[in-house]
Amino acid sequence: MTKIIAPSLLSADFANLQKDIEMINNSEADWFHIDVMDGVFVPNISFGMPVIKAIKKHAKKTLDVHLMIVNPDKYIADFKKVGADILTVHYEACTHLHRTIQAIKAEGMKAGVSLNPHTPVSVLEHIIIDLDLVLIMSVNPGFGGQSFIESTYKKVEQLKKMIIENNSKALIEVDGGVTDANIQQLSSIGVDAFVAGNFVFSNENPIKTIASLKKKATL
Repeated sequence: MTKIIAPSLLSADFANLQKDIEMINNSEADWFHIDVMDGVFVPNISFGMPVIKAIKKHAKKTLDVHLMIVNPDKYIADFKKVGADILTVHYEACTHLHRTIQAIKAEGMKAGVSLNPHTPVSVLEHIIIDLDLVLIMSVNPGFGGQSFIESTYKKVEQLKKMIIENNSKALIEVDGGVTDANIQQLSSIGVDAFVAGNFVFSNENPIKTIASLKKKATL
């Protein structure tokens, strides 16, 4: 399967967002990763609905929207309206996860669940068959530019085993600290999609960086 590169707009230049959107459009990236933070579930606040709607006007690729918010159920229909293609909620923020996943699918979006670094993959055993995506946080959510948490490798291996055993079609996505130094190893153990923010946007040539990540992930 082709590996997916999803640059995180959290690391983009907010004063010149359209320029960075066009850069991703013209690169080998596959998805736009959009982190939505509410200042409650995580300390920071990021993109709201109007900004995502504006991004959708210019983006020519899949919008992979990651909700780091409390009460995500309240906003599912709204995220569909502003253009989300994939909607990922946090296990830790959902009291009735199965219901939340079904509500996302009912709106015609792909449904994902994200796990914080301390949350074991075993919590997804009874819902893995219903998921399109599992997003493993390889840093603590809420801030860009953090170092990769090494225990992520073991977590991915456990998740891959669970997906195979349950005949699930869920993709594995990793978010946080992804670089050209670890992408190959992550790919080899079963990661399908890679969120890269700081590593892409702090580089002098982001298009070349994305191409390099894509190549290393596919080797």
